[in-house]
Amino acid sequence: NSNVLQPAIHPANTSASQCFFSQPRRLTTMFAHALRQAARRSVPTATPASSFQSRYFHITPAALEKLNVTGLADKVNLSGQNVLMRVDLNVPLSKEDDVTVTDDTRLRAIVPTTKYLLEKGANVILCSHFGRPKGEIIETGKNGRLNPVVEPLKALLGVDIKKMDDCMGEEVEAAAKELTTGDVMLLENTRFYAGETKNDPELAAGLGKLADYFVMDAFGTAHRAHSSTAGVAEHMKLSAAGFLLDKELKYLKGAVDEPKRPLCAIIGGAKVSTKLPVIESLIEKCDSILLGGGMIFTFYRALGYDVGKSMVEEEYIELAGRLMKLAEEKGVKLMLPPDVVLADKFAEDANTAIAKSNEISGDWMGLDIGPETLELFTEEIGRCNTIVFNGPMGVFEMKPFATGTTTVAQLMAEATDRGATTIVGGGDSVAAVNQAGLGSRVSHISTGGGASLELLEGKELPGVAALSEA
Repeated sequence: NSNVLQPAIHPANTSASQCFFSQPRRLTTMFAHALRQAARRSVPTATPASSFQSRYFHITPAALEKLNVTGLADKVNLSGQNVLMRVDLNVPLSKEDDVTVTDDTRLRAIVPTTKYLLEKGANVILCSHFGRPKGEIIETGKNGRLNPVVEPLKALLGVDIKKMDDCMGEEVEAAAKELTTGDVMLLENTRFYAGETKNDPELAAGLGKLADYFVMDAFGTAHRAHSSTAGVAEHMKLSAAGFLLDKELKYLKGAVDEPKRPLCAIIGGAKVSTKLPVIESLIEKCDSILLGGGMIFTFYRALGYDVGKSMVEEEYIELAGRLMKLAEEKGVKLMLPPDVVLADKFAEDANTAIAKSNEISGDWMGLDIGPETLELFTEEIGRCNTIVFNGPMGVFEMKPFATGTTTVAQLMAEATDRGATTIVGGGDSVAAVNQAGLGSRVSHISTGGGASLELLEGKELPGVAALSEA
């Protein structure tokens, strides 16, 4: 395979990190069949990031097809109008009291759109889910009422917030009618209704009675066809993307559909089953794809290598081989790590060694990419002008196996500094970049795990499809 960088090793100590990515696209029949047979795991939602540099980005026309909030304000005088705004207030709470918000990143993320609507004189009705109550009314905790976010939101927005105990019904409708210019109302957890996640038309209609206009700003749930993300739009005069969603569409869709080449994707993750559809799609778009994380060992098996006790998904070995062949046929450089960091157990105090990828054996397991790999990745990333990074390179939560991920994060920052467009998506890769203090040095950090993956795969997101045309 001329375009597949064959796994090449040295013994010594280094570091590693784990990885995630998710959801399928236009799969072949074989992909679809295999994925149906395999149990899937959900991908953690990405944490919002601090800043992006739009000067490095060339927006594709495809990213501008949907109405955004500024376009809505141009079309309609919003003064005194009720605007229902779907946001993501799914914040972590303190384990000590189940009330204190421990990370307000998602709260801060909704501020620009909310303040913009208030400046236009709109009455803003905020709508969000909170945890997974599965149709039950739970008073407190991660799956409970949205009460814990009220005070933090008041402080961030600088306005009072009228909190409701339901998200639809006569009482909520009456309160919505009484809103006056500049008021903010917060509806109760939408998932107290079991129909929310099934796009229940009754709940969508109930939400639709509260406003004439809808703004979708919860990118992390845009890949779900829920009542509050998609169904509700059918009951609105106009529906638009908020600033957060609009930025995600422009970056993720624009970077892959109309990139400044060469385009490189760095894909990590523990499970190859969640990555195959994404890799298949990216082979059609990328100049090079760099692979890392636990998924690489399934590819090694496809090459006939022994991988010791490293993680392998046996049912995907054949498909991994097909992907390598597809990349070769398309002339895409698919780079597998030539060396890996090994451990004799899955623990921070494990004995470690560096080995060539075709020389792993016995009870050793691979937990990070090796130094030779990082040299090759450094060279490849250095020549690319658009770089997408999703999924850590090893078990970065353990210090001895974090070098691969933290080095790639540093390379992303350096690429941004020289003018490349750099995009980070996926819970663990985002956490790694922020942990390294490099969040402000990449062009864009995606706020959605599964949503960003489906967008990269070329899927249409229900929460975006439901919006009005620009």
